[in-house]
Formats: sequence, C-alpha cells, structure tokens
Amino acid sequence: MSGPDLSSDYLGLPLDSPLVVGAAAPLSADPDRIPRLAEAGAAAVVLHSLFLEQIERDWQNWDHHRHLGSESYAEALSYLPSLEPRHLGIEGYLHEIETACRRVDIPIIASLNGTEEGHWEAIAQAVEQAGAAAIELNLYAVPTDRTIDANAMEAAQVAIVRSVCAATSLPVAVKLSPYYTNLSHLAHALKAAGASALVLFNRFYQPDIDIETLEPCSNLLLSSAADQRLPLRWIALLHGRVPLQFAASGGISHGTDVVRMLMVGASATLVVSALLRHGPQHLQTLRAELSHWLEEHGHGSARELLGCMSQRRCPDPASYERAQYLQAISVEPPGMAWEP
Repeated sequence: MSGPDLSSDYLGLPLDSPLVVGAAAPLSADPDRIPRLAEAGAAAVVLHSLFLEQIERDWQNWDHHRHLGSESYAEALSYLPSLEPRHLGIEGYLHEIETACRRVDIPIIASLNGTEEGHWEAIAQAVEQAGAAAIELNLYAVPTDRTIDANAMEAAQVAIVRSVCAATSLPVAVKLSPYYTNLSHLAHALKAAGASALVLFNRFYQPDIDIETLEPCSNLLLSSAADQRLPLRWIALLHGRVPLQFAASGGISHGTDVVRMLMVGASATLVVSALLRHGPQHLQTLRAELSHWLEEHGHGSARELLGCMSQRRCPDPASYERAQYLQAISVEPPGMAWEP
C-alpha cells in the first residue's frame, strides 16, 4: 500500500516533495554532494550563490572568452574556459550547473546574489543556457547609507528583478530579508516586475567582537526552530493575497515543520542547517515524518494542506495580527522564575 502523495509544485517545476535543498556552499559547492542529496530525497537543489561582486570582477574576461572564435565554427558558441570546480567565478559557476544537470534528474536552481546594478541580464541568460531550471535572486543587503531612503532602495531592487525576469524565460524566485516597511506592498511590486515566487527569509549573519583582540569576527550560527516564526507568520499573511508562490527558509528540521509551512501556504521548504547537522540522509527522515503525519491525520496528499491556516479567509489581517499580539504578551511564559 502506497503512502500519501508528497508531491508539490514550485516555480512551475513538478517536485516529488516540498523538500528543497537551500543555497549553501557546504552543500552544493562540491559537485559530488549533489547526487548524494538527490539520492537521499531532495526534490530540487538551489546551488550556492554567484555573487554580483564575482560577476563584475570576472565580467571582462568571461565576455571576451564567450565571444572568442564565435564566428569561426559552431562549437565555439558553447565553449567556456575550464576552471577548477571550486573556483568561484562565472565560468566555474556555469560549469557547476552543467555538471549538476548531467548527474541528477531533479531541478537545479541557480542562485544570483546582489543588490546593485550590474550585468544581470547576460548572467541570467547564461545560467539558462547552462541548464538551470530556475533562478533564485538573493537580494541580500544591509542598508548603511543614510542618504538613500527606503523607497529608492526598494525601487532599485524591483528594477533588478525586472531586468532579470525580462532577460530569461526561467521562473525567478526572489529571496528577501524580513526588514521592509511594507512587505505586502513590495511583494506586489515584485510580482509586477515578473517574479514567480518569494523565498522568506534571508538570514543576516550577525558579526561578533573579540573583546581580547578588539577585532570583529564571524560567528556563523545554524538556524534553529525559533527561526521558523518569521517565515511562518509572513507566508500566512501573504498567501492568497499576493499572486505568488512561497518557499519557507529557516529552521526546517522535522517533518512537522514542513507541515506547518504547507499549512500557511508554502509550496516548498528550503532545508540547510538540518543537513549540515545530520547529513543528507536526514532528507529521508523528513520525508518519512511528513508522510507519517499525513497518514495519521487522514490526508492523501501534501497539497491538501496548502494554505489551510493562512489568513486569506480573514477580512482584516491587520486586526487579526493585533489580536494575536495582545494575547501573546498577556500570557506568562512557562518556567518564569519569579517569586509570588
């Protein structure tokens, strides 16, 4: 007897489950790891990011080589200079896409990362030609220039999305941070610019300070269950109100986490930290836990859950949010150490 149907649809890509490996260099920079992820049950893989800084640094060299000899014979049109797989550059990234697409039969999603003007159109076309099934456009930015207001920053980001979407036929998902004045307004603007989905949310890597050496230091912390709250809340608020699909990113460690995200309206859940902690085989655990929950609760498919706990049926989501806030702060937290 077969179990529940775990299939989903994200960015127009049929997936055999909502479990997508998120963009992280430790998971996808090594080409030998992608087949292992596919065998373990990944429905799709988002490659590690190609950064705008790398694109602009390598642009002239890449542009020269891609046109070199292009009028001589047809084979030259697809020639790219070979680089070591771990070298992060345009040629190396395109080679990684091509290699991954040859080795696995699940969708490979390219990740482009940046927030300023650049050669976005040509790179989007190049990753499409290399075989990517979609693009995740990561708008990672920490605003520090006080002379640029919020409207100008958002307009610049929307313009990047518009240029990428206009340059390629691939579906584009936009990965955002949670720190916008009106995320719903921005979501509608991104949809108008051509985006097909939003990935919520980007985690900012917060720096630390070494108080002995007086030097800043990196402090990379893997996500935890608490990181689910922001995507859970905002996907629930936006699902059915903005004509976009959603992918949840942050703290997905158990099959029940996937259930929650499906319920609020996520079509895909991006898994990273749990795989770094437990290895690729944890995807099998997630699939088994999701299947078990669906079966125990009488559901024949994961699609039945999509959006059942979102606020699309609530006439006034702002008032609903306010009521939940008032209720939450009125309850004493469990285990509070306070003398009566």
